[in-house]
Amino acid sequence: MVCFSSFLDKRKSMKTCVIIPTYNESREIGGLVKQIRDLVPEVIVIDDGSSDDTAGIAYASGAIVLRNQENKGKGACLIKGYAYALSRGFDAVISMDGDGQHSVQDLPAFIKEAEECPDSAMIVGNRMANVKNMPFLRVATNYLMSRFLSLVTKQYIPDTQCGYRLLKRSLLEKINLSTSKYETESEILIKAGRLGFKIKSIPIKTIYGGQKSQINPLVDTLRFIRFIWAEFCKGGSGERI
Repeated sequence: MVCFSSFLDKRKSMKTCVIIPTYNESREIGGLVKQIRDLVPEVIVIDDGSSDDTAGIAYASGAIVLRNQENKGKGACLIKGYAYALSRGFDAVISMDGDGQHSVQDLPAFIKEAEECPDSAMIVGNRMANVKNMPFLRVATNYLMSRFLSLVTKQYIPDTQCGYRLLKRSLLEKINLSTSKYETESEILIKAGRLGFKIKSIPIKTIYGGQKSQINPLVDTLRFIRFIWAEFCKGGSGERI
């Protein structure tokens, strides 16, 4: 931990927070928040209408907690977290999942990349260099979607389905998001590309420990296809109006 803390002490110019969309993550969220706060003191947990004590545990562990009274979807949580971060004057926002699949040890790499590459408005985690522990269906889906979205954005993004990513204020202030579910993460990439923002990727570790996915294979896939088709047909800049 000492090396991470000293790393961040040398880079105080970029005010950064971590946002975590959560839904029934009481088992993991407390330990995760405490680990993150050793590196990035500001942690914002968005509780998406959980039926367990996710919000209470996150708050007791030192997080700022924003709550949805009912389940609205991961995208809605991200949008809520981004808006809060902008209102608090943060220069960059790192989003990560609340189920323990993203390694806290990768946080300094995101901050370093963002500060050393000022022309990059978005840094996306890349899990595809080592997929031996990733389920085959997820590998195939990631590969196909990453190729498609790389074509749409006109930038090579090896893992477009990764939710571990950093967005700078310059992008958040301009992007206009219209979705609220899992397709929001792809919408961000598409609209960032259309606005001319540079997207970079960095290798990250991913931990698979039997976490239960909240994605509905049929409903969310159909919603995603509908969104992609609509975006492909209408084009547009994605800028705030």
